Amino acid sequence: MGERFVVVPVDGAEGEGTAGFESSQPGPKAAVPILNYNREPNKYGDGVPKENSPFINNTENDKGNSYDGTNMALFEEEMDSNPMVSSLLNKLANYTNLTQGAHEHEEADDEEGAKKKAVKSPQMGTFMGVYLPCLQNILGVILFLRLTWIVGTAGILESLVIVGLCCCCTMLTAISMSAIATNGVVPAGGSYYMISRSLGPEFGGAVGLCFYLGTTFAGSMYILGTIEILLTYIWPKAAIFIAEKKEDETEALLNNMRVYGSCCLAMMALVVFVGVKYVNKLALVFLACVILSILAIYAGVIKSIFEPPDFPVCMLGNRTLQNHHFDKCLKTEVVGNETVTTDLWKLFCDGPDLNATCNEYFTNNNVTEIQGIPGLTSGVITDNMWSQYGPLGMLVEGKKLSSSGGSDSSQDAYMPYVINDIMTFFTLLVGIYFPSVTGIMAGSNRSGDLRDAQKSIPIGTILAIATTSTIYITCVVLFGACIDSVLLRDKFGDSVKGNLVIGTLSWPSPWVIVIGSFFSCCGAGLQSLTGAPRLLQAIARDGIVPFLQVFGHGKANGEPTWALLLTAGICEIGILIASLDSVAPILSMFFLMCYLFVNLACAVQTLLRTPNWRPRFKYYHWALSFLGMSLCLALMFISSWYYAIVAMVIAGCIYKYIEYRGAEKEWGDGIRGLSLNAARYALIRLEEAPPHTKNWRPQLLVLLNVDSDQAVKHPRLLSFCTQLKAGKGLTIVANVLEGTYLTKEAEAKKAEQNIKASMSAERTKGFCHVVVSSNLRDGVSHLIQSAGLGGMKHNTVLMAWPGTWKQSNDPQSWRTFIETVRETTAAHQALLVAKNVDSFPTNQERLGEGTIDVWWVVHDGGLLMLLPFLLRQHKVWRKCKMRIFTVAQMDDNSIQMKKDLQMFLYHLRLDAEVEVVEMHDNDISAFTYEKTLVMEQRSQMLKQMHLSRTEREREEPVECPPDAHGRQAERGGGQQVPGRSPGSAQHAWTAEEPRRRRELHGVPGGSPRGPEPGAAGAGRRP
Repeated sequence: MGERFVVVPVDGAEGEGTAGFESSQPGPKAAVPILNYNREPNKYGDGVPKENSPFINNTENDKGNSYDGTNMALFEEEMDSNPMVSSLLNKLANYTNLTQGAHEHEEADDEEGAKKKAVKSPQMGTFMGVYLPCLQNILGVILFLRLTWIVGTAGILESLVIVGLCCCCTMLTAISMSAIATNGVVPAGGSYYMISRSLGPEFGGAVGLCFYLGTTFAGSMYILGTIEILLTYIWPKAAIFIAEKKEDETEALLNNMRVYGSCCLAMMALVVFVGVKYVNKLALVFLACVILSILAIYAGVIKSIFEPPDFPVCMLGNRTLQNHHFDKCLKTEVVGNETVTTDLWKLFCDGPDLNATCNEYFTNNNVTEIQGIPGLTSGVITDNMWSQYGPLGMLVEGKKLSSSGGSDSSQDAYMPYVINDIMTFFTLLVGIYFPSVTGIMAGSNRSGDLRDAQKSIPIGTILAIATTSTIYITCVVLFGACIDSVLLRDKFGDSVKGNLVIGTLSWPSPWVIVIGSFFSCCGAGLQSLTGAPRLLQAIARDGIVPFLQVFGHGKANGEPTWALLLTAGICEIGILIASLDSVAPILSMFFLMCYLFVNLACAVQTLLRTPNWRPRFKYYHWALSFLGMSLCLALMFISSWYYAIVAMVIAGCIYKYIEYRGAEKEWGDGIRGLSLNAARYALIRLEEAPPHTKNWRPQLLVLLNVDSDQAVKHPRLLSFCTQLKAGKGLTIVANVLEGTYLTKEAEAKKAEQNIKASMSAERTKGFCHVVVSSNLRDGVSHLIQSAGLGGMKHNTVLMAWPGTWKQSNDPQSWRTFIETVRETTAAHQALLVAKNVDSFPTNQERLGEGTIDVWWVVHDGGLLMLLPFLLRQHKVWRKCKMRIFTVAQMDDNSIQMKKDLQMFLYHLRLDAEVEVVEMHDNDISAFTYEKTLVMEQRSQMLKQMHLSRTEREREEPVECPPDAHGRQAERGGGQQVPGRSPGSAQHAWTAEEPRRRRELHGVPGGSPRGPEPGAAGAGRRP
């Protein structure tokens, strides 16, 4: 006969037999592999009608039935439903991904809108879906308005360092992002989705809001760039505020930016509110403007080799002059046969006459004209190689031009010189430049529209970063090689009548750059106002930030109306700042924070090696992610250390808020895995090194009882536990239910929920463990033996006094308590029994007076004195005093014992009152008598060893927990019997015991306890 094993997956048969496996979570039932042993091959089954399986039937009617395995539905070939594997594959193959606001693409077939048209599957490829959007978002306002000024101020070399740092940061982030984006199907949501699902809701919410703020301030920056181009290069006469004095020009410009910026923001918000489809239709137009502008710059550079543009700059000595108010770079000119003064003369002199009083520097120096754009082969690259930083108000001067004489520096501010409008230094330029490399998330934000997101996002994003990095690096070198230093440092083109410098360099016309940059900034601003509200809406709909839930609502088609209003309000704050150079570092912080956590997410997932971490993108490494994370952090503090601190504080506050108030989400995040690995590592280390005696503290196993409804009987026991522990150390709250787990599983879960609720109400920090056992005694025994993990195990058992054992119908009910005491002793653990625990104070009570009394009958290693000390650390017991009562026999020296005990407490740094109570011998148990005898004999032995007082105090155990007492006794000379509890009686007390003790230790006659209490060393330990 042939023999075989058959493993058959069961998808959940029909009938009442499946009731026991019904899950509370949606989805197909899990397949149960059953190992079946058959003697004969059976291809078609045994032909017996289908019956309920004993493996999946736990109903009360069938519990007593016996089965022989012949009538099981497991062997039936024809199933009533599709197999789980095929249905799963069908769902994965037909997975559709809707972007936010996809409702606007769905239209009703009839007036009632009962049926919806199917959403078209995504069709965008790598080039149109990722590469071009990233290109449009990366290339922007900084390239057109600030890159020439950065090159002139920092020099070519340091500018390359700035560009290299920022581009490396984004490239490393793109690699990490590609790994995360290709680890499974990518839903729409961009960086927020990636971070929140990788690092958890706390990090996801904090970084998501930071990314939202960064995108919003990016909208402010683009709008300010739009207005700067409009008022400076396109239509200067449109300015509302006109400066009458030179020192008022900056303030007038800022006010104009505020007014026009607010109007522009209102118009853009209105366009976004009306419909995103208009923004999407204009996106290609704006992208074409960007590409044409870049091509015009390169064409102009090539043309400058053969025919440099005529772009004169007027210099007075070596100082650059603003030529808004004069046309000729001359002091005087000959008209007819007469020498007359020019408009330039009138700017430096108090009158148009030749004998007028003029500025000293103007008198001593000649005016000359230099070519601002001498061309690629002119050799100016050597002059632009090094940095020229300076303070606010520093004059822009040419290096090769001579200057003679000087003038009062206080008058220079009123002269038409080109000056620095801000203080310049390397780190400032990093913060201003970094926004020009952001926008790498544009492809991942469109993941729902991509045909194959796992393929398109890595390729398109990395190619876009490589392209833009090449553009930036070549532009730095070409600008430094074509344009003179003084013109590069002229931020607003004041020396060339307010013309855009790279516009003049470009070919065929400066208006190509001016108009192209204008529409580029407009498009980028619209994209920011479109993307930021959707990001906020996604965060609000996740429900992780409760106060933002109102922003999850919008119009009927899903458009985030309320989120758009908030975005416009925050964007207005950036516009009121009105300075492009001040807004840029702010959004740099938020973007760097986002990129930092993208790298962190990839590094954590890679190092944890979680089973679900299988990215299709293979060119990543945790070291690259860590390098990117470090570079982001460094750039944050390089750009602006105080902005970096503020951004981190904001993210930290949001993190803590979500942690305490946000909805609980389980997204399979890596932080949980990181915590598990850290906990495992710490437990392994903790198990290797046992705690030192001085670090001993009670680690509690709380045996808590529940009633028939699984409600906690003694909640004050948890209050006492909280007051004793104050959140420190280990606390395990356990309960035992009698029965079998199959029948008591629901009750066990209910009891666990009730205990956790009571722990939360009493603020008890710890773990809950409910055990189902055939009898209560075995369950408690198992808890005492096995509760905890590794080095995190309890050393103290806390339980309530069995107050109703006398009234119990079971005459053996007291045995459970007695056995618990015995098993706790056998486990070398301390036992705390709370009597009348329901009368204990709650956590809200404050005991203004009273005492905590300790009856110290025998030495217990100091545990009895440690407990009131720990209780007094809690605010409930803080004002209570501590009293220690010790026991002396009638023939003991009570006065000396009190002094010794007071000195002992002084060395232990405990503040307590001491009372010595004299008792007769028959009032003290034999166990107490023997244990006290051992302590006194140890003191006598130390005295006979002729040790000094200091050595004797060092050898004596000062404070010893119950589980370490045996080691201390052994060190003091006593021998511990193997297998017995340390510090406990090693054998029964007999009448011959005193004599045997004296003979064993060689103690002379007298008291069987050794030397008199008044003798030296006899009373060191009562």
